[in-house]
Amino acid sequence: MTDVGVVLSGGGARGAYEAGVLSYVFGDLARAHPLVRLALVSGSSVGAINGAFLASMAADPSEGIGRLEQTWANLELPHLLRFGVRQAAGLHRVLLGGAKPVGFFDARPLARVVGQQIPWKLLRRNIRTGVLRALIVSATDVSTGRPTIFVDRAPGVRVPGGLAPMARVRREHIGPHHVLASAAIPMIFPPVRVGPNLYCDGGLRLNTPMAPAIHLGVGKLFVVGVSSPIHSSHLPALGPGRYPGASFLLGKIMNAFLLDHLNSDLDELARINNYLEDGTASYGAGFIDRINQQSAKRGEPPRQIVRSLSVRPTVDLGRIASDHLRRNRARFGRVLGRAFLRLLDVGEGADADLASYLLFDGDFARRLMDLGRADARALTPEILEFLTPNAPI
Repeated sequence: MTDVGVVLSGGGARGAYEAGVLSYVFGDLARAHPLVRLALVSGSSVGAINGAFLASMAADPSEGIGRLEQTWANLELPHLLRFGVRQAAGLHRVLLGGAKPVGFFDARPLARVVGQQIPWKLLRRNIRTGVLRALIVSATDVSTGRPTIFVDRAPGVRVPGGLAPMARVRREHIGPHHVLASAAIPMIFPPVRVGPNLYCDGGLRLNTPMAPAIHLGVGKLFVVGVSSPIHSSHLPALGPGRYPGASFLLGKIMNAFLLDHLNSDLDELARINNYLEDGTASYGAGFIDRINQQSAKRGEPPRQIVRSLSVRPTVDLGRIASDHLRRNRARFGRVLGRAFLRLLDVGEGADADLASYLLFDGDFARRLMDLGRADARALTPEILEFLTPNAPI
């Protein structure tokens, strides 16, 4: 049986889509069909939050996945994105720096959600007893800009090596501060200190952390992304004669940083698989073993064919955010204020990418979870073939 790892992308409030996918696969589907036990979970940014939830439920995800759904459904935007007198008075420090890390919003409500809703004792037990081989969380070192990969591993599991030269691997008992560091969107939330260093959003450098999972030896990756394939969005974002403002551009910049790496990562994985398959077809079944002998001399991890299956939104989440803002303009304006609403609702195009990262709102989350469940349900045959015991490699 081939080990399976789950990889979860970052994307702020778009993470509700991941919760919907996980709910269908490890809830509805797992209760009807036997699925393989997960070997590891790897996540970045909001994918680290969802990943920690999933890792804590690794012994029986179908029994606990509802807690993740409920956490998303209960979010209240004014409570999570708190902006009061204290934050207004400290805005100059967001731009100029200071003695304490700050962001536009108070991170304490998010810290309470992460600290109280994720069953950390269960996570610790799952790692200690080997129910889960590893939990991987990526973050970005503020001082150097280097990606840092926190690895919480079961006894006897090796630390992944052979990653990109700039990547730093740290063995840690992952807790709330690691996850909050991975999810700290720059300027939106303050960076988080882990040990001597400050860290921010892992999605800036490693938004879909597939490589660490591969280097830990899994043969299959179940990947959940929060960006639509390029070809799925055919409508123009801006109407004729309209030009983008700062909010519109910021949303597109965040897309470029946080979302647009998955296609290239999957293409690179397919390229390596093709190389190994062509070599085996040309030189026989021992081809991979022979090249691994040479790799071992350089201290590199062994190569193997790694299969992947990805679930991604069939509808652009920025467009869902734009529609959600229009439908709830009065409610958001009343509880958040007109200035914040103008920041979210760019009003310049059909989508609201910036809002899709910041709408930590239960109603918006339910829409994304419904889409995640529907998209995963449409792939039921492929998922069962991929995740059932003794499924073909």
